[in-house]
Amino acid sequence: MQCDTCAYYSYDDDAEEYYCECEMDEDDMYHFLTSTRPDCPFYRVDDEYAVVRHQM
Repeated sequence: MQCDTCAYYSYDDDAEEYYCECEMDEDDMYHFLTSTRPDCPFYRVDDEYAVVRHQM
């Protein structure tokens, strides 16, 4: 997985660690944990300039 480049991957200063802040319900979490797919279905590229390029 490429969590380092995902928009949901954030750093928690209090815990001093990274975590995924994707909103998953129990069904999503079950399918994610039991999936044989190597890629994350919730992955979203962290592109800060996407909105700017869209406005141009």
